[in-house]
Amino acid sequence: MDDRMYCLFWQIIAPASARRVWQLDNHFGSLKAAWEAPEKEIRSLFGTKVDAADALLRARNTFDPVREKEKLNNIGADFITYKDHNYPENLRAIYDPPPALFVMGQITNADQLAVALVGSRKATSYGLSVAEQLSVALVKSGISIVSGMARGIDSAAHKGCLSAYGRTIAVLGSGLNVIYPRENRKLMERIAASGAVISEFPLDSQPEAWHFPMRNRIISGLSRAVVVIEAGEKSGALITADFALEQGRDVMAVPGSIGSPLSRGPHKLIKQGAKLVENAGDILDELGITTLFPVEESTNASVALNRDEETVFGLISVNPVHFDEIVDKSNLPAQKVLASLMFLELKNLVRQLPGRQYALCKFING
Repeated sequence: MDDRMYCLFWQIIAPASARRVWQLDNHFGSLKAAWEAPEKEIRSLFGTKVDAADALLRARNTFDPVREKEKLNNIGADFITYKDHNYPENLRAIYDPPPALFVMGQITNADQLAVALVGSRKATSYGLSVAEQLSVALVKSGISIVSGMARGIDSAAHKGCLSAYGRTIAVLGSGLNVIYPRENRKLMERIAASGAVISEFPLDSQPEAWHFPMRNRIISGLSRAVVVIEAGEKSGALITADFALEQGRDVMAVPGSIGSPLSRGPHKLIKQGAKLVENAGDILDELGITTLFPVEESTNASVALNRDEETVFGLISVNPVHFDEIVDKSNLPAQKVLASLMFLELKNLVRQLPGRQYALCKFING
């Protein structure tokens, strides 16, 4: 068996324990030597952690490589190891890269230029809009989008990328055959078809709480920068930001309403020195790169509007505005406001949100 198979073996029996695995590699000289090492010698490395040593040795003694590879093949998945040329270079550079990754789809060289968009699972319509539009604008600039396929901001970031036919990578906190949340099955299939869904957890691994902080270090490790969009003061997104700082990545944050609890996380990061993000250009500037493809301008100069449309458009901002409020402030009949909103949507200037609310469609590219 070649070296890469031993990377796979250790990843399966010791998931999310990369530091421990690399310690074994360093002590024995290779992962192959560690795999073949006497039980007594392995136990000595664990010291007083007898239970941990016993669990690892049991897994090693009962491991069936043929069965594990067949399980991956059955769901159309594969694995890449630290020894492979297509192992993500950004991830290879962190302190504790996983010896192997389980993959559906493909990771390519283009994904070296990646940005993570992360945030709350209970995002507001503002946050969802920002995540989607940022994603679209970055994709048009040749950036791959990384996130965790969770509800809220993560899903919006992936969907924005897919809508612009870009590359996106979803990092799971479970095995590839355990879809979480369940309603994201179709989203996962779309991501795998045009990008990649990855995990360091073996098949059948459930989405246990401790998996997600470990997953977050992979999200930041794959990325050149982490952008936080809506997060509470104690949030997984802030854990991702902490990992990013440890890994030498840029940390950025999108500001929000001072009255929203979900603004506390981003505002805390901004106070601590994170780059304030208003548009995709802010992210590109911080990374020190120029756009690979022109980012669509958000100016309205070339878009013809009639008088009613101009009136209605002037009342809509980044923050969602309810239809009734637009009617009240415009002094126009409701039917005219409705017609104007419809044409503004067709002109890709305004988007309708749940609850009869409307917001600017092109805020992010401004």
